[in-house]
Amino acid sequence: MNPTQLHARHSEHDAQVQAQLCAYNAAFDELGLRFRWDERTLTSLAMIDGEQEQIAAYIEAQHPHLLKAYSAEFLSRAILEKKHARYPERLQIRVDSAAPAGHVMRQPQTSRWSERMSYEMELPALVGV
Repeated sequence: MNPTQLHARHSEHDAQVQAQLCAYNAAFDELGLRFRWDERTLTSLAMIDGEQEQIAAYIEAQHPHLLKAYSAEFLSRAILEKKHARYPERLQIRVDSAAPAGHVMRQPQTSRWSERMSYEMELPALVGV
């Protein structure tokens, strides 16, 4: 892959990340949730299979107080519906150019959300609290 193609590929990925962030953060705002995702949060959660599972894992790890009033399933479904209204696509994990063709760098999948989050970077806390 030549440098021009590589730059175009990175630019396309960056645009997709920004569109995802805009859609998620708009969904949080519409639902009155006072947290925002950044690129680091979005890409670290992308290692978990399933958008609804990603959202639920984030809520369980970063905002467990919300689970006293709502189930993780209910919250993640509501967020995902609002997000999909703006941007229905799922973030595609970028293939590392150093990896063999067709090989995607991923973290191991685990069954429990707490185990999944232990592989992730520290996520930002609730904004404004």
